[in-house]
Amino acid sequence: MRNTSYKRLSPNVLSFIIPLYLLVLHFFPIPITGDSPPLYNPTDIYTVDCGASGNLKAWDNRIWIGDTNSRFSLIEKNKASIISKAAKTSPSVDPVPFATARLSRFQFAYIFPVTTGQKFIRLHFYPSSVAGFDRSKAFFSVKIGGYTLLNNFSAALAADAHGDETVSKEFCVNVKQGDQMLNITFTPTASDPDAYAFINGIEIVSMPDYLYYTSPQNGGIQFIGQKNICSPMEDTGMFRTWDEDDDYCVKLAFVPANSSIDLKFTQQPEYTAPPDVYRTARTMGNNKTENMGYNLTWVLSVDSGFNYLLRLHFCEFQPEITEQQDREFTIFIANQTAENHADVITWSGGNGVPIYRDYAVMMPSQGSNKKQNLYIQLHPNPDWRTRYNDAILNGIELFKVSKFDNSLAGPNPDPPPNSVPPPPAQSTSQGLWHTACSNCQRHGCLHSCTLYSMFIHSPARRETARRRPRSIMVGSIFLY
Repeated sequence: MRNTSYKRLSPNVLSFIIPLYLLVLHFFPIPITGDSPPLYNPTDIYTVDCGASGNLKAWDNRIWIGDTNSRFSLIEKNKASIISKAAKTSPSVDPVPFATARLSRFQFAYIFPVTTGQKFIRLHFYPSSVAGFDRSKAFFSVKIGGYTLLNNFSAALAADAHGDETVSKEFCVNVKQGDQMLNITFTPTASDPDAYAFINGIEIVSMPDYLYYTSPQNGGIQFIGQKNICSPMEDTGMFRTWDEDDDYCVKLAFVPANSSIDLKFTQQPEYTAPPDVYRTARTMGNNKTENMGYNLTWVLSVDSGFNYLLRLHFCEFQPEITEQQDREFTIFIANQTAENHADVITWSGGNGVPIYRDYAVMMPSQGSNKKQNLYIQLHPNPDWRTRYNDAILNGIELFKVSKFDNSLAGPNPDPPPNSVPPPPAQSTSQGLWHTACSNCQRHGCLHSCTLYSMFIHSPARRETARRRPRSIMVGSIFLY
């Protein structure tokens, strides 16, 4: 075996420390930086501004269509839904689609004509009180086909728990041959006569069949959290967004970047994640003694009682890392060893080659705890195993798997002090991680949290992002 003595990585590659970024379902107004075509062209794209009419332009220049006189159907009992317009929106909230909403104390549904295949479904909420409808009374369920996406859901509690003004939920569902109608049904919680349902915006975007599924016939997934500073317009054609991981990484370590590397997508489709995800990473740095004494750790808050599919993204782009065992480390997931000899070069075949690894994680219920922490930890291997005592991670995705009753719905956060408690929910019809995701996927629906580690040092982009609302995914790590 060749000499694996410790060496320092080039200082020009590790010259700055900035936040790690994760793909999150947020929508930041970052302008398009180029005219190159997207890596994936969706067959179906709907951007619906509920309660509005005509075509409206959002801050990111995407066009949204009002739900009045559109080519999709709105089904409601006795035409009981009303249109509301926020009297005043925060300067940080994009009026499109958050300034208007459709709400009702009765069930209503949207029906969209779509093609066969898997779709992203994004639901956007701006919980605000309007005449006769107090924000604290909005409790409702959302269903698509046989799947319960949300149950007894309170957008107000979800927003208040995180100090956010808007809430966004993202799901993936499969439309089978012969079922080219997508029905999204909103139902107020029946146990409270004052409860109502509302929605500000709906997105439907086609996705590649094998992006998150081993079989295109599997059901759906929900993205609970994705973070990074990429805007939807900078995604690979599916309008995903990325946010920083500062709140989830226990110790903000080094963030190397290589913006000039020519990525070679020989192991996975190029649309899997934006290229910048693989040109940035979080590592531990050059201090061998310090590195061996701690784990590079992310802590993700997830709903108890569900199984999760975890996807980790890797790409070695530092010029010193070109051979097997140049950088080898151990991966711990949910406090158990997932990989003893994680070696990105071995997995991918070379420097500059993106690769991802999937793991199934079981998070059984813990008494009355609604949430629990999922730990992702990296630790460098000893000298005799590796040339550099270091670890690297470029991105994280987490998907929540539906239960046997096809439900992805998690509990509401606890109400803040002196607030009105939620009404009782209506009933709706564990263990170790595994390195294969097929067991999770066979249940059909995933509730996903996606965290993509992306590191772009761009003060101008950061300033733009602060002007946009933060979105949350329920049950989060996209992360939340």
